[in-house]
Amino acid sequence: MNNPKIIVALDFDDLVSVKNLVNRLSPSLCRLKVGKELFTSYGPQVVELVQDKGFEVFLDLKFHDIPATTAKACKAASNLGVWMINVHALGGQRMLDASREAVDSVNSNANSNTRLIAVTILTSHNQLEIEKIGLTRSIDDQVGLLAKMSFDAGLDGVVCSARETENLRATFGSEFLLVTPGIRPAGAALNDQTRAVTPVEAVRNGSSYLVIGRPITQAKDPIQVLSEINASISL
Repeated sequence: MNNPKIIVALDFDDLVSVKNLVNRLSPSLCRLKVGKELFTSYGPQVVELVQDKGFEVFLDLKFHDIPATTAKACKAASNLGVWMINVHALGGQRMLDASREAVDSVNSNANSNTRLIAVTILTSHNQLEIEKIGLTRSIDDQVGLLAKMSFDAGLDGVVCSARETENLRATFGSEFLLVTPGIRPAGAALNDQTRAVTPVEAVRNGSSYLVIGRPITQAKDPIQVLSEINASISL
């Protein structure tokens, strides 16, 4: 079964750019991530557009609300038939439990398998920033706490920095998905990422899937860059 490790982030604000990129990529080489900007502008049609081209979709909306509201949002997202959705682990145990139950109900009724993962600490944050919002633990400790909460709720995995995956993999085993944004090929600009690593380092540390945006989407030849990254992490 084809299981590409690269998730290409469709960080665009228009459908023309999405269509142009999607037509140049291959579902055998990557999955695609639809985030807040695209989904807010175009809604489910952008998910359908990508799925019609054969791509599995990570719907990255990071739900974070009271348990009932988040559960309903997860149910609606799962009904789109996407491969993966996410919530914020900082929403707490009850919210995570309700989200798991909602996704399971759709998976059971629709005979689908939407994965549910939780965001731990955003890869754009550094220690000073999380302390300013009242999180006094170290980033590693805070990520570990939120990952355990997600694991205990039966979620499929977490979003984290690849700098944290080695410890999380050792703690939660091989089946727990570790989805890592902030991936930058050697020499690429960091942009707004503060805890970035290379694709090879990420896989070596235990990442299940690598979220990569601009290094691929803004490349002159996206398929070549994508192919090169896939080759590097398969060695």
